[in-house]
This record gives sequence, structure tokens and C-alpha cells, in this order.
Amino acid sequence: MRYLIIILISFFQAVLAQNSLERLETSPRHHEWVKINTNTIEVNNFLVYPEVSEKVPVVIIIHENRGLNNWARSMTDQIAEMGYIAIAPDFLSGTGPNGGGTNDYENSDDARKGIYNLKNDFIKEVLNHTVDYSKSIPSSNGKVVVIGFCWGGSQSFEFATYSNEIEAAIVCYGTGPSDINSYSNIMVPVYGFYGENDNRVNSTIATSASAMEASDKIFEPIIYKGAGHGFFRSGESQNSTEENRIAREEGLKRLKEILEGI
Repeated sequence: MRYLIIILISFFQAVLAQNSLERLETSPRHHEWVKINTNTIEVNNFLVYPEVSEKVPVVIIIHENRGLNNWARSMTDQIAEMGYIAIAPDFLSGTGPNGGGTNDYENSDDARKGIYNLKNDFIKEVLNHTVDYSKSIPSSNGKVVVIGFCWGGSQSFEFATYSNEIEAAIVCYGTGPSDINSYSNIMVPVYGFYGENDNRVNSTIATSASAMEASDKIFEPIIYKGAGHGFFRSGESQNSTEENRIAREEGLKRLKEILEGI
């Protein structure tokens, strides 16, 4: 039974990866890869431009603990489809075999190990340089929003505690900062997206909400009924549960409303 479950999970992951790749290959939007130099390394970034006639904000996408895979790139394209410049740094740049990035890891498990070997200062450095680059894009209006998923959600919340260069932080099923005192440094609204069946993450929401309230900060978490962890990804699979599918649809609608208010 255990092996059957493993086979089914692998099959569903392969189907989702194929769907993500098809979206990327058929997207009408302009895609490109750009390199951003930090103090220590050159980071590869996936950049997507929307089809608009005016300058717009930039949304920085922080990927899951699987790295900048096809789904993360697909999500970047989906955000650009909403009308925003979208850029996704590969935080595994330079850490893979032969100095490569996400695509150079043998599998997602190896990529996860690479993610959890990253130092906090490195993550902060990459995000700071990505913000600077985003503000310099000619078609940008100078406003930047950060959104993260899973591991990236936690990094998005954390980034809000030390950056005053962003307009908002969006946290998708990520935990809040462990340092309670750091919440007082947050200068922007934080919007949370959580699945009901994700108690590992959800058990930390009350602490974050209390710390934000004590510091008179804006924190708007929403828990989507019956959804699990990673519903923005799993909810677009043909084999998704109804709850994850609905959570994804409602989440995308809310995300668009938040970005429209930036």
C-alpha cells in the first residue's frame, strides 16, 4: 500500500509539472532570464512582463522549498497575467552541482536539502538586491510587493521585518517570524493565505496575529476551509480535491484584489 501511494504521488507530481510546463510554453507574455549580482553570488531570475500599456508594480515571487521549478515559474506567469511585472529569484543559484541552480539538482528532495542549507543573511541579500533591481525596471512604477509560498511564505513574512522598500508582504502557508520583537519593525500590511488542514503552520498564526496586534500592525490571515498545505499548487491539478481547487480559485481572486489596491 505504501509503495502504491508513493507511485500515485509521483504520478500526480508529473502531471502537475507537465501542466505547468504547458502553461509556460503557451503563454503569450514575454519571459526572460536575468542575472542579478549580489555581494556574494550571481542569482538567476525568471522575469515575466504583463501585457499592459502603463507602468505597474513588480511582484517578487519566493518559491517553495522545491526551488524555482516549473510550477514556481508557472505561478510567476499567472501573476504577470493579472497585470503585474513578476520576477522569481532562484535561491538555489550557485548551490547545485557544478555551481548550478534548481534545475541542476537531481530531484526535489535534494533541492529541499539545498534550501535548508541557505543562510538567513544570504536570503536577505538576495531579496534586497531583487527589490533594487525591480525598482529599476523601466516599465515598473517603483512599487514592489513580495509573495512567498511554503518556505517562501515564511521568508516573505520575515523580509517584512527588515525591509521598508516594499508595499506589502503576502504569506502563503508560511510561518511567521520566531523573534516576537521583530514584528514591531514591520511597516507594511501582511496578508496570509492558509489551508484549514495544515496545523503545522496554522498553529503559529495566533502568535503572529497577537504580535502584529500588539505592535499595531496590519495582519489579515484567511484560512480556506478543507484545503491543505500548498493548495495554490495542488489546487490546479486535474486530480485536486474540491477543497483545494476552491481554495486556489478564491485565493487567486483575493490575491488579485490585494494587488489592485497597491
